Amino acid sequence: MSDSHGNTPAAWTAVVVGLIGFLISSVGITYLGHSFAWPLFWIGVAVFAVGGVVFVVMSKMGLHVESH
Repeated sequence: MSDSHGNTPAAWTAVVVGLIGFLISSVGITYLGHSFAWPLFWIGVAVFAVGGVVFVVMSKMGLHVESH
């Protein structure tokens, strides 16, 4: 088990991208009566999923290794 507890550039970048996706989806759900609500929701879901891809790519680049 790693002692870094997820404090790596790959983990933090994935979390930030995921939070942005969650925020976008939340705005879409808040305005469900409007025409832009569902597309905005699904864009947020896609951004959230991109966070996972970013994590995998950055991990393969070696950015998920404890630096100290």
